[in-house]
Amino acid sequence: MQLKVLALVLAGGKGTRLMPLTQERAKPAVPFGGKYRIIDFVLSNLVNSGVYSIYVMTQFKSQSLIQHLRDGWQFGGMLNNQFIVPVPAQMRSEGEEWYRGTADAVYQNANLIEQSEPDLVLLFGADHVYRMNVRAMIEYHMQKGADVTISALPVDKKFAKDFGVLQVDAENRITGFIEKQADAPTIPGQPDSVLASMGNYIFSRNCLLKMVYEDAQRPGSSHDFGKDILPRLIGSSSMFAYDFTTNRIPGQVENQPVYWRDVGTLEAYYEANMDMRAIDPPIDIYNRAWPLRTAGYSDPPAKFAFDDEGRRGMAVDSVMAGGCIVSGGSVRRSVLGRFVRVHSYAEVEDSIIFDNVDIGRGCKVRRAIIEKNVRIPPGTRIGYDPEEDARRYHVTDTGIVVVGGPRSPVNLTVMTV
Repeated sequence: MQLKVLALVLAGGKGTRLMPLTQERAKPAVPFGGKYRIIDFVLSNLVNSGVYSIYVMTQFKSQSLIQHLRDGWQFGGMLNNQFIVPVPAQMRSEGEEWYRGTADAVYQNANLIEQSEPDLVLLFGADHVYRMNVRAMIEYHMQKGADVTISALPVDKKFAKDFGVLQVDAENRITGFIEKQADAPTIPGQPDSVLASMGNYIFSRNCLLKMVYEDAQRPGSSHDFGKDILPRLIGSSSMFAYDFTTNRIPGQVENQPVYWRDVGTLEAYYEANMDMRAIDPPIDIYNRAWPLRTAGYSDPPAKFAFDDEGRRGMAVDSVMAGGCIVSGGSVRRSVLGRFVRVHSYAEVEDSIIFDNVDIGRGCKVRRAIIEKNVRIPPGTRIGYDPEEDARRYHVTDTGIVVVGGPRSPVNLTVMTV
């Protein structure tokens, strides 16, 4: 069967719970895993699955995201049906407003769907960390003859307040949708788990357009898929849940559990990064059959210098991007971005270091997230004195120290006049 498939990636969220990492960038543009951005996961999943027609819908603080898409996600111009195009908020509503919700974002860009006339519209979020064969979900959608398919997986019931929760029958037909309620019903036979929506939807074109147009005219609507669109479709449309735990990608180790993380808080973001550097990581980014794609830069390889007792350049159980130099310091259980410099006698442990950070001689950094372009003076201690850290930096409830940094400079061409 040949299908015309259009993907709309929702990448406009503020990401307020990730502050200060979202002070200057949208949540999908937040660095992750040393060399990636969060949005690279959904785009890699789509492209690896054969979905090549993609609009990325942006809104808040989108400049960093747009630059990343330019640097890493531009197809050649030979085939006009293969594209990844950022779509800024165009204020197409009658009141010329910003997006009022996820459904309104689709409504204000309905012209993109109408012009391309796809058979299916994939509506995916841009702020989750996971590997997924989207083709398998599309095949499931077609086998079921569904109007709507929602990818879902079991999560602990204590997280029900953070997700849309699905109720399904024996055939996985959706019979209920409960949006972010602590008392949402659990999975039959699994009293400690709920079936959570992953925020990835497949719609038939006509069903999607009909619902967003009706919702736009509905007084009192919050114009959100979870709150307004999906509950109204129960019983009137063919809706099915796709069991993400059955999803397999090429090259995946047999019986490896699926991995999906909502990195909406600093703690969740920190833990997901730590998963990347684990000895046996639950998410495999080294699978050549399913590459995690990103912007490619001409970075030199990482370098480790000095081998003296007490002054040995080394990294253990860590992930390091290109251009890093560990010069007589030590790095343990950490994730380092591009062009990080760790000077002699410095110690970095259990930390996430963004690009272009300079960690001075004799510094000690523990359980911290260091933003881009930070220069840490020699002898500084971060993560060792909670009271001192709280006076100088942002500290989470669990003690993660977040150190903000200056804006990245922009190089301009120089004219001779």
